[in-house]
Amino acid sequence: MKIAEIRELKSKGELAERLAAEVAAYDTLVINHSISPLENPAQIKTLRRTIAQMKTVLNEK
Repeated sequence: MKIAEIRELKSKGELAERLAAEVAAYDTLVINHSISPLENPAQIKTLRRTIAQMKTVLNEK
């Protein structure tokens, strides 16, 4: 998800809800990776960056 797409989310509630979903997906991905290796471990890095961008935009609002 690009930063422009994140900034387009209207309300803080919508952004917080989306952030919670991304954090849950990240946790699941990390647990799955620890059990058996992922095909593309770079997904973890991109998801972590997306979460950081969402937190930044949420703090700006």
